Amino acid sequence: MPAPKKTARRSLLIASATLVSVSLTAPAAFAAPRPTPSSSPSSSPSSSPSPTVAPPANMSTVGGTRLGRPGTQVNLASGVPVLPKDVTARSWIIADAESGEVLAAHNAHWRLAPASTLKMLFADTLLPKFPKTRTRKVAPSDLAGIGAGSSMVGIKENETYTVHDLWLGVFLRSGNDAVHVLSAMNQGVQNTVEEMNRHAEELQALDTHVVSPDGYDAAGQVSSAYDLTLIARSGLQKKDFREYCSTVTAKFPGATTRNDKGEAVREPFEIQNTNRLLTGDSGLSQYQGIAGVKNGNTTNAGATFTGVAEQGGKVLLVTVMNPQKDAHNEVYKETAQLFDWGFKAAGKVEPVGELVPPRGAAGARPGATASGEANAAGGSGEAGGGAGAGGDSTRPVASATTPSGSGGMGTALGITAGLLALLAGGAFLVKRRWPLPDLVRRRK
Repeated sequence: MPAPKKTARRSLLIASATLVSVSLTAPAAFAAPRPTPSSSPSSSPSSSPSPTVAPPANMSTVGGTRLGRPGTQVNLASGVPVLPKDVTARSWIIADAESGEVLAAHNAHWRLAPASTLKMLFADTLLPKFPKTRTRKVAPSDLAGIGAGSSMVGIKENETYTVHDLWLGVFLRSGNDAVHVLSAMNQGVQNTVEEMNRHAEELQALDTHVVSPDGYDAAGQVSSAYDLTLIARSGLQKKDFREYCSTVTAKFPGATTRNDKGEAVREPFEIQNTNRLLTGDSGLSQYQGIAGVKNGNTTNAGATFTGVAEQGGKVLLVTVMNPQKDAHNEVYKETAQLFDWGFKAAGKVEPVGELVPPRGAAGARPGATASGEANAAGGSGEAGGGAGAGGDSTRPVASATTPSGSGGMGTALGITAGLLALLAGGAFLVKRRWPLPDLVRRRK
């Protein structure tokens, strides 16, 4: 039986923002050098270098100097809850999705293999290009070069799919076959990789280097918890992105067969989102207020996950990369613990940095933030480096949607709306808020 489709709604009061002129003397941020790209987008996992045992001493300081330091960064003070002790991820970050404030982080800019969380960048780059109703008859060449052992949604050669179908395959089943078909529609894998890298630079996701658009392990392919969170925040500005990443179950077209009358028929089959905080799993409950975003798992990356959730009027983004504890659903359990801490700490903890706006919106040098280094440098009580520790520019109003069209997409959760970063006469928002339309809580 299909999983029940659940929806909910809430309203947000958005604080007004103060405008100031851009400082021409904003401090420059350090960006780690880019690795040499692999010549093969579909290199096998064995061709990827193993991650270093410890984070580099010098990492990017995009978003604030604290975020470039190894170890856990948090401002301890009276009333701030203690971070969970059993989080084993190599890297993680907790940020306010609206204001961009980073509440706490651990090796935020450590450049690690991203696995399928990289599909968030793929979607943020390509979603605006093709209407949902456009169709593609899949040629054998569309599916060439898919890595061995890839996650697949089940696309068949010589069958026709809508763009809507393909995006369901990308978001729900993390289908590398769907990624490759969409890439073929976008003038090929190499062109798509180049566009993704350019878009990452525009977002100031400077730790990120794309080699394979689907996130399959490839030499030189890296991102960071900071960048994945930045990318998710950008993607969530797009209505279609929000809808796809929050869909629990959907119908996907099957292969053409003949019925007993000799007629050609395509029976759809059900697909379910692989985000276990969204769907729940054995021994793991659906997380309250969860509304996306994307998970991943490969040999080199281990488990990775970026999630967005709302509780009590706060919307948080959490990214977790490569938990060292070998347990079922560990990446989701650690993400849930960090969400729990973030919702308790929000409004009490002094931020250690911020998610920077896109380069065009910032109107400044790479790494420049909307408030300089003020947030990053403030506060005290830094924790040590312990190891455990189709884009819509208007503001839509989210509403429950029923399945329609060939994709059969389930109910959508509205998350974030258009970017409120003003660039007029050298002025922009200092206290940026990316307002959210009505969010929903899932209910039967």
